[in-house]
Amino acid sequence: MFSPVSILVVTALSSILSILVLISLLSHAIAGVRRWLLANVLAIASLVLFALQNVAPAWLGIVAANQLLAATILLIYEGCNDFFDVRTRPAQRWTGWLMWLGVMAGIAYFTYVVPDVHVRVVIVSVFHAACDLAIARRVLLARPKDRPRYNYLFVAGAAALGALGHTARGAIYAVKPPAQAALLQPGPMQITFLALGILVLPSLCIGLVMMAHDRLAQRLERLARFDDLTGALSRKAFLATAAERLARAGQKRDCEYVAVVDVDHFKSVNDRYGHAAGDEVLRHFASIVRSRIRDGDAFGRIGGEEFCLFCTAERIEDVAALVERLRKTVEATPCEVPGGLLHYTFSAGIAAWDGREPLASLMARADGLLYAAKMAGRNRVKAPVAGALA
Repeated sequence: MFSPVSILVVTALSSILSILVLISLLSHAIAGVRRWLLANVLAIASLVLFALQNVAPAWLGIVAANQLLAATILLIYEGCNDFFDVRTRPAQRWTGWLMWLGVMAGIAYFTYVVPDVHVRVVIVSVFHAACDLAIARRVLLARPKDRPRYNYLFVAGAAALGALGHTARGAIYAVKPPAQAALLQPGPMQITFLALGILVLPSLCIGLVMMAHDRLAQRLERLARFDDLTGALSRKAFLATAAERLARAGQKRDCEYVAVVDVDHFKSVNDRYGHAAGDEVLRHFASIVRSRIRDGDAFGRIGGEEFCLFCTAERIEDVAALVERLRKTVEATPCEVPGGLLHYTFSAGIAAWDGREPLASLMARADGLLYAAKMAGRNRVKAPVAGALA
């Protein structure tokens, strides 16, 4: 059977490994990681003090050890709030630390004034159970619904297990305390609760690292899917999305349209105002389009100042009207650049899918109409229908 000290040592070693992994994540600026790192540092100090409880003075082996471990679980909870970008009011942020001070006062009182190890256990168990439940609740409510669930359910499950263990321990010590009172005194119940209570920490830390790595994976997927400058779909992602939608449309006989859009005289913007201003124009243009297209429309940047809009509609006139509204909005909304406000426009060509042709052919036809719009004087939309906007 494991001894209490051996369990404490294993837990401390696990925290050291967690620290090494969390340090490797610091450069990625993931919210919450710094608090989780500090929590593990405090956990190691706490576990060392617990292991020395038989030889250390009570203020170290009991009061300081318990407070450091309580701060550990509270920092993990606050780190989860940071990770999920949960904004809490100042009063809410201080509630946990006021409870932490209450735990310290209770432990000190039942250590020096009215010595009672059983009451101390109940106080500590209630605090840890509350924090564990708060962690489980936060992770379950705030987890991103579009990400794999396992990492987040792992953390919530570990926290829930910790809450269950501390609740059971507190209830037993409140109703019928065991014969073994001291933490390091060997006994089946002490070993059981150490395993359920203290060893929850490594499981939580493993889960937190898994969540952090999922955040990194999410960033990489976003970089691959979205253009970093404008937030529009990247060329690769747009072409893949459009091809997939054409394949589905062929089965459902939906009407699909592509608009190829080009910012007018963009080279002169770069030459006159600089590339930083050009980047700002592209961001400005993309933000206008993304805020005004429909949920089902796909919008991507396919190169330089050229963008593409993929739409499902009943008539090409509807798509032309949408792009025309965008053109008027862009024309009437100047972009703020160093040196003042910059007015700019765009031209567009719209093509309707014939139900058979590949995406490349469809885009080539739209690109041809874009070229016609430029030749006609720019700042206009060309579509191959009678009465099209010109």
